[in-house]
Amino acid sequence: MKAADVAFAALFAALTAVGAQISVPIGTVPVTFQVFFVLLSGLVLGARLGFLSQLVYVFMGAVGIPVFAGFQGGFAVLYGPTGGYIVAFPLAAFVAGYMTEKLERRAGMIAGSLTGIGIIYLLGWLRLGYFLGGDFQGAFLLGVLPFVAIDLGKAALAVLVAERVKSIPG
Repeated sequence: MKAADVAFAALFAALTAVGAQISVPIGTVPVTFQVFFVLLSGLVLGARLGFLSQLVYVFMGAVGIPVFAGFQGGFAVLYGPTGGYIVAFPLAAFVAGYMTEKLERRAGMIAGSLTGIGIIYLLGWLRLGYFLGGDFQGAFLLGVLPFVAIDLGKAALAVLVAERVKSIPG
């Protein structure tokens, strides 16, 4: 792995941490800009480095560095109601990057972003449902449905930014 790869992975881990602090609480699960940077990391860095960047982000938070929404950190956040969303970030970045690498550029970015969001929702919904004592319908209404339109907007923005970044020569 080259030094530039490590630097870019670290940059996206840091950007995700900053995105977590751009937060609007609307209930148990806040609206943050994390998903935008998770998707963008996969779209720009590719599957392997996108995954690594988000793994670093999750690890930083797990060991107590306050990188999660609301300047929180620690394993308790990962075990809490929003932990499933956060744990899904590395996999979502990987899938977004993988689909971008394997499919036609724009189609791959769109498909990868939508699949990445689906992965985040699935793991987040399952964890939140478990946290709510098995109320998976309530978890869907609380932790998925209110975010669909917002996250589709973040995905569209991530695709536009990634296309722009990838068009830069060099």
